[in-house]
Amino acid sequence: MTVNILLLEDIHASATPILQGMAGANIVRLKHAPPVSELKTLLADVHVLGLRSRTPLTREVLAQAPNLRAVGAYCTGTNNIDLLAASELGVVVFNGPFSNTRSVAELVIGHAIHLLRRVPERHAAARRGVWMKDAKGANEVRGKTLGIVGYGKIGTQTGLLAEAIGMRVIYFDIEARLPLGNATPAASLEALLAEADVVTLHVPQTERTRNLINAQRLTQMKDGAVLINLARGHAVDIEALVEALDGPRLRGAALDVFPREPASREDAFESPLRASDKVILTPHVGGSTVEAQRNLGVEVSEKLRDYLMLGAIRGSVNLPELPVGSLRAPSRLVHIHRDRPGVMAHVNSALSDAGLNVSLLHLETQGGFGVAVIDVSAPVDAATLASLGEIEGTARVFTTLSSHG
Repeated sequence: MTVNILLLEDIHASATPILQGMAGANIVRLKHAPPVSELKTLLADVHVLGLRSRTPLTREVLAQAPNLRAVGAYCTGTNNIDLLAASELGVVVFNGPFSNTRSVAELVIGHAIHLLRRVPERHAAARRGVWMKDAKGANEVRGKTLGIVGYGKIGTQTGLLAEAIGMRVIYFDIEARLPLGNATPAASLEALLAEADVVTLHVPQTERTRNLINAQRLTQMKDGAVLINLARGHAVDIEALVEALDGPRLRGAALDVFPREPASREDAFESPLRASDKVILTPHVGGSTVEAQRNLGVEVSEKLRDYLMLGAIRGSVNLPELPVGSLRAPSRLVHIHRDRPGVMAHVNSALSDAGLNVSLLHLETQGGFGVAVIDVSAPVDAATLASLGEIEGTARVFTTLSSHG
């Protein structure tokens, strides 16, 4: 079988040798994020799609990809992908939540140092020919308090780096989190804002985090504090931040993400923050280092390979974990379906009618969907696959690349 793989947005070359390890792999690479009209055409015969954050994978686009089995998001966020539509169509979506943590954490620390030294203002003044040589409002980070809002993978890594340069670390998370190093939890977000010299956000995109830092929360921040957002654009009320920066309370801010971002380099970046000398503005590059992109290429490609080869699901953002081992029979099926009574009974009946004996069955369900990996006693012919696909509730069924025959 030929496995058509389309990699968009100049995904790192580290992905290629891993994906080429699959028999029949045919890889096409594009440097850009195609518009919807082009994407629909490209996906007609694609089995595996790799993309980053600029490619919109909507329900409409997914409907034009009848052979698509898996999507690899070579980034952390998947806001550009309709995950429910992917699940309904039997498409597994993977991302790379671990590969860029160090890159983001390092940038947070760099921003903290620059903001506490008032580098943005001095840099802007120097470009205008003004020599702001003084120590007013400039501090070392050593001994200062870093407040981390969202103590997950990136938040914990940031805390450890901050401690290494002498900062005190506090954090707030809506879930109970085990502290690393000497970090201590804050009793509430308000308590963290009142105590932290540097507030850094590492929260997911949910309705709960929309405008998490608003006008009221900005007034709760410590005098002379700075705000850093490398998480999600909607987490900060931009208009409220502009107003706060015009006053004396906030020393500065650094933002890498915005509520509205340009779709490409050709589009202008518009934000009221551009007028402020107290901010560092970067174009969503928190995880954009050579090291992070290389790691993403490996992490996401290994997940795609293991799924296509074995039916193993590791780190999917839309379907349940399924850590199956190597093939134990001549053929292995993957059956994705709605989680409803009777589906597996019909699957077993169809296999029995085809004279196939089941030697292994691994089933996991989550969020209304189920994934079954089934090892059977002989190669599965096209007629049997067709009958399995016709079972009510079936989203997708296929044999893995490791199957014999």
